[in-house]
Amino acid sequence: MGIFEITLTKYGEYQFQLIADNGQVILNSECYITKENCLNSIASIRRNAKDNTKIKCRAISGKLYFELTGTNGQIIGSGLKYESLASLINAIEFVRSFSETALINDRTL
Repeated sequence: MGIFEITLTKYGEYQFQLIADNGQVILNSECYITKENCLNSIASIRRNAKDNTKIKCRAISGKLYFELTGTNGQIIGSGLKYESLASLINAIEFVRSFSETALINDRTL
């Protein structure tokens, strides 16, 4: 199923991760000054995750990762770095399949 977990950075900014049931982090967010902006980004992921034009696959230092963009073209989430194309595809499919129904665990309360 998956969970969006919201946390505070040591600088007091909000961020979230999409975490699989096995505890593996699948997607990381940018940092946000307000919780409202963080929640808006989660809502944007829910809306955009199934749109193939919003997912960009990238490579850096021989590792593969993906970025999910919103309708404004800004990055709203980044995947981890993977060794294999199969692992990258599995992570993207997880985001597509579970981001709409993932619960939110707000650890900032």
